[in-house]
Amino acid sequence: MPVQRLNHAVLYVRDVERSVAFYREALGFEVVMSMPGAAFLQAGGSTNDHDLGLFQIGEQAGPSAAGRSTVGLYHLAWEVDTLEELQRIAARLSGLGSLAGASDHSTTKALYAKDPDGLEFEVSWLVPAALITEDVLRGRESIRPLNLAAEIERYGATTRGGVGVSFA
Repeated sequence: MPVQRLNHAVLYVRDVERSVAFYREALGFEVVMSMPGAAFLQAGGSTNDHDLGLFQIGEQAGPSAAGRSTVGLYHLAWEVDTLEELQRIAARLSGLGSLAGASDHSTTKALYAKDPDGLEFEVSWLVPAALITEDVLRGRESIRPLNLAAEIERYGATTRGGVGVSFA
C-alpha cells in the first residue's frame, strides 16, 4: 500500500515556548505533550497523535540556509476547509507580522508566512474537485497574486475545500 499522507513534521527551533505560543496564536495548534526543550502540537480537528513537533536548540542557532546555500526543507503546508477560514488566518498572520505572501495557484489558494525562527509555512484552500473546470486547470500554468475577496465571491466563503484533491 502506498503512503497515504504526511502524519507530522518536526522542526528545530531556537525557543520552544516562543514557537508554541506562535503556532497556538497563528494557527490554533494545541500542545498534546511537552517536556523540557520539546513540545508536540496538534491541529484542531486532527486525528494524528501530533501534527508538529518542536525541538529547542537555543538562541545561538543561526538561520536556516536551506534553499540559499544548502539543501533542505522549503516549507510545510496545511489545508483549511473554507475560504472564510483562510481569510481569518490571513488576518491573524498579518497581525502577527508573519504573513510573507499570498498566491493563487488556480486549484489552490495559498498564504505564505514565517514563524519566529524564519521557517516558512503555507496555509491553503483547495478548490473542490467538482468545481474544477478546464479553465481552472489551465490557470495552473501561472501563479498570480491571491485576491481572496474575489475567490470568496467566486466559490463562496463557506464552501468546503478539496481536502487533498487538487484536480478532478
